[in-house]
Amino acid sequence: MHEARDSTRRGYSADFSFSTADVSLLHSDMAADGQAIISSDHALLDLCVTPRPVNMRGSFAGTWDGHRFEPLGDIIFVPPGYPLHLRWDGNGEQYSIRCELRGKLARHRFRNRMDWTEARLLASLDISSHSVRLLLRRLAEEARSPRRDTRLLVGAIATQLTVELSRYLEFVTDNMAHGGLSAWRLRLIDERLEKETVPPTLVELAGLCSISVRQLTRGFLKSRGCTLGQYVHQSRIDAVKRLLATQESIKSVADAVGFSSTSSLAQAFRRSTGLTPRSYQQRIWRSSGSGHS
Repeated sequence: MHEARDSTRRGYSADFSFSTADVSLLHSDMAADGQAIISSDHALLDLCVTPRPVNMRGSFAGTWDGHRFEPLGDIIFVPPGYPLHLRWDGNGEQYSIRCELRGKLARHRFRNRMDWTEARLLASLDISSHSVRLLLRRLAEEARSPRRDTRLLVGAIATQLTVELSRYLEFVTDNMAHGGLSAWRLRLIDERLEKETVPPTLVELAGLCSISVRQLTRGFLKSRGCTLGQYVHQSRIDAVKRLLATQESIKSVADAVGFSSTSSLAQAFRRSTGLTPRSYQQRIWRSSGSGHS
């Protein structure tokens, strides 16, 4: 995997190379008050399955002003030829899935055809696509436990991932002026999700935005490239991650986020992250040196 500099790769656990994609399962030791640069000749995706370091943010070197650093989501995309500068505070461990898309289709879509506008670069720092998330997890599972026809399957997944990601990024700019929600409505939705962990209903969000449920769902899809249900679900999982870092009881976390039982929480959490709530919690405690067992 070609990268210019990236101190986050220290301590990575495994690399798997295929003709259409390189997949890395990373366990990184993040230095305090760190900086790094991620750069690649290929389209690069990174899915962080544990919380990113405190105040982690990124800037596209040579494209943005040197003082501009934007916050990162749990999935980031680094376009070919666009080095990403990272900064963060504090230290700790980070587990992530990293994938370079190396096929001809990826080169054509992301290097030759894609117009890297300001809006697309900004969207690359927080890829909120449910499809992209599931495909990255599927790639990691196949790489971790290769079986008969793994290379064939990885090629198919990489192709689908390329198509889903390019559609998502093309959608960002093309739909901002065609029926998407206004910035203030998107902000109201985000504020509601941050304020209360129990998920809102569509009726509640529509009332908050002073529009119909149909206008809400259609406009949100055009603005964010994913359904409102997928977005709310991921926000809920993010809330679970935050609570697991501070509370020992899985049941109290399930109650706080509105799951009917610990088993339903575990099922949703594992489907999204590949980890059980308890194993995720133990990783967080180990990395923080909290001494929990």
